[in-house]
Amino acid sequence: MKKINIGITGCLGRMGKEIIRSIKSDKGFKLVALTEVKKTNKKIHGIKISQNNITVFKKTNLIIDFTIPKCTFEVLKIASKLNKRVVIGTTGFTKKEENLIKKYSKKIPILKAGNMSLGINLLMYLTEIASNSLDKSFLSKVSETHHKYKKDYPSGTALMLGKGIAVGKKKDFYKLIGKKYLNKKTFPYGNKINFNSIRKGEVIGEHEIKFSSGKEIITLNHEAFDRALYSEGALSAAKWLMKKKSGLYSMRDLMNFK
Repeated sequence: MKKINIGITGCLGRMGKEIIRSIKSDKGFKLVALTEVKKTNKKIHGIKISQNNITVFKKTNLIIDFTIPKCTFEVLKIASKLNKRVVIGTTGFTKKEENLIKKYSKKIPILKAGNMSLGINLLMYLTEIASNSLDKSFLSKVSETHHKYKKDYPSGTALMLGKGIAVGKKKDFYKLIGKKYLNKKTFPYGNKINFNSIRKGEVIGEHEIKFSSGKEIITLNHEAFDRALYSEGALSAAKWLMKKKSGLYSMRDLMNFK
């Protein structure tokens, strides 16, 4: 089996380092490119860390990007010119930016997911089913807990699950976004989807969706204990995407959910 030449952006970040560790133990990949936003003289496994540019990605078959939106669009611009596949784990895109990603996907294969965990993507699928099955008397809310170093809130995964609620109701997610709380012990349900984010300790990731009619509560949740599940999910996405034509894909497509 021919190895996939892979490039990693944000290689010094938490996910970047985790993906590099996972690649080291997976014989299906060959690490050929590493990039970071700032210049550095560091090397990883003998590979010099560069900034995003056409030359550094020329030998790649696929690029995995867990960074920030600005960096992601640098990568997509280059990947589009070089006809390279891209797996995007970056979160925090605006609606306008989401549409721009769709435009890039008309030229190159892109798999984008707010969370690469197979379990989280199953949770989203179940969230859609629950939201679709419950009547208007049920209000919903989403909570998430992450390590104290995570700055953005709500997490990309929490927003992804909120979108699952909206999809189930056949409504525009952006119009359903309610209040966003930080480090609240309790927070209310609302006519829109409210979010609560807790930042503490070294928590890898906990997500919970609640549906309440006032007479009963239905809870769906997921806990992550090892960050490797995200990097391994990203590598599974990379292998799957290598067989696809241009288009915008998700972990849902990989898992063959309808």
